[in-house]
Order: sequence, then structure tokens, then C-alpha cells
Amino acid sequence: MNWRKCHEQIAAKAVRGLKVSGKRAFVVDDTIGRRFGKKMPGISSHFDHTSGRHVMGQQVVTLGLSCEEGFVPLDSELFISQSKAQGLHQPFRDGRSTVAKRYRVAQQQTKPEMVKAMVHRALHANIMADYLLADAWFGSKTMIRLSQEASLTAVLRMKKNKMKYRVTEYHQGTLKNLDLDIKALYQHAVRKAWQRIPGQPCQSKIVDVTLNLAENDKMPEQWAHVRLLFVRGSVDTNKAKAGKHDWAVFLCTDTALSAMEILELYAMRWAIEVYFKESKQHLGFLKEQSNHYAAYVASIHLAAIRFCLLVIGKQMQGASTIAQMRQELCSNSTDISFAAKLWQVFRAVISGALDELKSVLGDMTEVVLETIDAHIQCLFVQVLQLDPKTLRLEAL
Repeated sequence: MNWRKCHEQIAAKAVRGLKVSGKRAFVVDDTIGRRFGKKMPGISSHFDHTSGRHVMGQQVVTLGLSCEEGFVPLDSELFISQSKAQGLHQPFRDGRSTVAKRYRVAQQQTKPEMVKAMVHRALHANIMADYLLADAWFGSKTMIRLSQEASLTAVLRMKKNKMKYRVTEYHQGTLKNLDLDIKALYQHAVRKAWQRIPGQPCQSKIVDVTLNLAENDKMPEQWAHVRLLFVRGSVDTNKAKAGKHDWAVFLCTDTALSAMEILELYAMRWAIEVYFKESKQHLGFLKEQSNHYAAYVASIHLAAIRFCLLVIGKQMQGASTIAQMRQELCSNSTDISFAAKLWQVFRAVISGALDELKSVLGDMTEVVLETIDAHIQCLFVQVLQLDPKTLRLEAL
């Protein structure tokens, strides 16, 4: 069965129910379902960036649409790495079948190639977006070229690798081009030039550069103007100041966006993490007990279809969240939400209530409010992946 087509049609219906106004973004990410067993085909070794080590299992690349009203998973693809891969125990009856083609794609295509195909399928299905968001594991020239082909504004977390960026500046009255990698650019233009982001505890520095999108020297040069946003990350509780690795960099293909706008756009990527958690805990994501590859393909799309049905039900019933909609169908659910826009209102209400209790609590009112602020800041740091653990993993 062509589960992808079924998933696409249901996702398109869910998207049509979303509000037209507001920002829409394609979000790309991958997740790993740990699987064991010598009789399970398609299992391979993958680097799990949440734990920082290699694990055996199945990796799923997912494309979704994120907006102010919610998130809709649009497409998914299994990815088989070249490390410790377990092949089929018996060939497919028909090599032209849907599952046989999906198996070859999982083996032969890279993750950026999968993302490119998924984005074009979404656009062909008339599912439109303005932005393309991805974390550092998808921050590459291929993704930037894809955003240009699809007329999308890319907002990508970038790794601190050897990719060269060109900075043009005046030196002794003449223009001079400097080709620097991220770490060298940090030392050259950022390290002692941090600026406070208005209304936020983070510090940032914007550097506009040009980037050659050609993959190698044999290809014709393809220069693009991009904006790099350096953000100083959080510090550990036992450290007085941020360490040398406690900073991150974001790339945006729209050089007119401010630092706060770039961070707000990237924060929309958090919706796909909520989807992964919801689908793994409650929607049967890769839970099928089978040694046939077709069951795995069906599983990733069935979990997405269940989520899309919850989105449609949420729209029809007027539920406030996906979790509330699911609670009406089953019990014992956990709701995960990020209420950044409402936090200032909530804080004012809480502060007013604490002021009335000041005669009872005394100086403890300030301690309570500071503790609440600290918890909200931890959530903000987690959404933008600026926690020390993530930053150190990227520095490896």
C-alpha cells in the first residue's frame, strides 16, 4: 500500500484547516527508534545526538509544517546508514513495488536528498510555506540551495565545521576578502563584540557574509548573501561565565531579519520535537513487532496519520491542544506546550498575587518569582538548543 500518498492526503486536509494568516515554516528533523534483533531488516548504527553515542535502530527523517496554530507532519522517510546495516532476509516479491522502492531510497539516498524530495512533494500537493527550519545536523549547503530552489527563507542552526564564509572589509583603503570558517570568524568579528538582545537575557552578534554554495572546486561558483547570527549560550551553574564552546550560530538567507526575528522563527522548530515525543509515547511510532520492512514503512506513516487526525479533531472540536484532544479519546496524557507569548502576561498576574502575600511571605516573594523566571528561561534555552550539553556535542 502507498502509505505516503494516504498520509499526504490526510495531512493536506489538516493543513487546510489551519489559519491562513501568520508565518508558516517547513521543519526538518530526524529521530531514532532504537530497535534490536538480528532478524529485523533495515536496522543500522546511528549517532544519537541526544545521548552523544552510537545506537542500533531505525532513523526517520521527517518534514512537517509549523505555524502559530499548530504542527502537521507532512512526510517521513526511513534512513539506513552504512554502519552495521542489516539487510533483507529474503528479497521482495516484486522489485517494482512501493516498499521495494522505499527500501532502495533508504539505502542509497542521503538525508538532504530525502528532504529535497519531501519538500518538492509538499509543494506539488499545494502545501505552501515561507521558511525552512532545521537544526545543525541539517545545516549544509544542500539545504541552502534547496531553500533557494523552493523560494523559501532558510533559518538553519550551523555546525562549527570547516565551511568557509567570505567577509569583505576595508583594509588600508582597499576592499579585502577574507575566507574564514565559523571558529575563525568568531575570533575575528564576534568574540569581543557581543550585543544584548532587547528583552532577552541572551547576547548576540550579526555578521553578514557571502557563501559559495558549490560543493567542490570543480563546480561553478554560486555565491549567496547570508546572515550569520552568533548567540551566546547559557552557562553551567558552577561556572562564573560562558565557556569557549558556549555559543551557537544560526544562518538565515534573509539578511533583513533581526536577531530576535531569527530566534523567534527558529523556535517554531520545537513543534517537531513535540510531535516526536507525542508519536513515540502515544501513537505507536515504530512499535510494530514485525520483521518485514513494509511494517516499518507503514508504522512511521500511521503514527503521522494518527497525529493529523488529532489535528483535524482539534480544529473541529475546538480543543486547545493536541493533548487535550487525545485526552478526550484516551487517558493519562502529558501536554507539552511553549507559551512564550503569554509568559509576560502570566508573570504580571503572578507578580501581583505575590505582592498581596508579601506581608505573609516577606522577602520570599522575590525568591519565588526568581525561581519561576529561572524555570521559564531553562525552557527557552532548551527550545533554542543553547543548553551546554548540546553546544558541547556540536563542538566535537
